[in-house]
Amino acid sequence: QVRFVESGGGLVQAGGSLRLSCIASGVTVNDHAIAWYRRRPGNQPELVATISSHGMPTYEDNVKGRFTISRDSAKNTVSLAMNNLTPEDTAQYYCHRPFFSDGWGQGTQVTVSS
Repeated sequence: QVRFVESGGGLVQAGGSLRLSCIASGVTVNDHAIAWYRRRPGNQPELVATISSHGMPTYEDNVKGRFTISRDSAKNTVSLAMNNLTPEDTAQYYCHRPFFSDGWGQGTQVTVSS
């Protein structure tokens, strides 16, 4: 069974930074694309960043230059470093395998105050 456990969220002021972590089980992060998604209040879930099975990162336009996705094969984790946060980044953040019907984790809440 594939599971993702997210952590690292919190409350931060605008301009601050956070680092989210996703521990995967039942899947090897090096073998699949893994993505971070977020759900902002009142919005549909949206893709934030993806790291391919080859280790290539891609980002949505609204986080480019501020967020960095990476993975640690030894720990089987995928991280999302977030810098220069704005209140618009406030959301519940989740990691998941794109195009797979794995269950979703609890996510981790990021709140950015102005």
